[in-house]
Amino acid sequence: MLTEADTAIVFNIQHYSVHDGPGIRTTVFLKGCPLNCWWCHNPESRDGKPAIFMFPDRCIGCETCLTVCPENVAEPLDWNPAGRCDVERCTMCLECADACPAEARTVVGTPYGVDELMAEIDKDQVFYEQSGGGVTFSGGDPLGTRQNAAFLLSCLKACEKRGYHRAVDTAGFASRQTVLSVAPLTDLFLYDLKMLDDEKHRKYVGVSNQLILDNLRLLSSLDAEVWIRVPLIPGINDDDCNLDETAAFVSSLDRSYPIHLLPYHRIGSDKHRHLDEDYLLQTLDPPSDEEVARAAERLRAHSLEVIVGGSRDE
Repeated sequence: MLTEADTAIVFNIQHYSVHDGPGIRTTVFLKGCPLNCWWCHNPESRDGKPAIFMFPDRCIGCETCLTVCPENVAEPLDWNPAGRCDVERCTMCLECADACPAEARTVVGTPYGVDELMAEIDKDQVFYEQSGGGVTFSGGDPLGTRQNAAFLLSCLKACEKRGYHRAVDTAGFASRQTVLSVAPLTDLFLYDLKMLDDEKHRKYVGVSNQLILDNLRLLSSLDAEVWIRVPLIPGINDDDCNLDETAAFVSSLDRSYPIHLLPYHRIGSDKHRHLDEDYLLQTLDPPSDEEVARAAERLRAHSLEVIVGGSRDE
């Protein structure tokens, strides 16, 4: 009988990744995240179950979806770009996507077992050896659900047996016990720190930041390796107050950590449309080079190491 530690829903395996830790890496994206960031570039990852991307421009009007839907709610995308006449009755059985001959509906998320995933990861072993790379578990959030955390532990142990460098990309919104379980098996945490004001954090991220801050303090007390990643979102967290508060918090930790400043981009905005969701920052432009440089210098004024981008080699 399979347990939570044996399987998880993976929505992408990115080979030859160079932005998610040192060296050349394989980044595994798990579905499931308890946050709801306005700027999320992987909105398909929030729900822990498989999802469906809708591509109305691909629809050929064959009406196959009408015939296979057990709830009689699926509709051709050339009729209805949302693909369903009644979202509440849709059970996400995925029959319409599996049957679509034009791939106007595509399933996002595939169940993987630990052995199956490790077989995929093993294909890149030579790159790890030559570059000092390894495996990064991302998402969604690999700590964000109980199933993800249990599966992650199993994968980290499998990577340890092979001698692979292990990185965990997380927002830190997890129980203390989960963090304590994962920390000894993780070589590097890529830790998102979005903003220090709790009220703003609740508005723009959907949860309080207290658990996130507590878990970062915990990792620091354990002497864990951490790269702190701060998304720079114009008009939301790029003000001097937040930058100074972020710098003060990072400076207060038990050991020194680099800050990776990640400028906002709109690469994932179309994904919201494919999920029939509104993208809340549709009119927001990315920060200019000058704005990014100003924010970086503001943080460096607190004697912190600041890198623009996700890799120290950029």
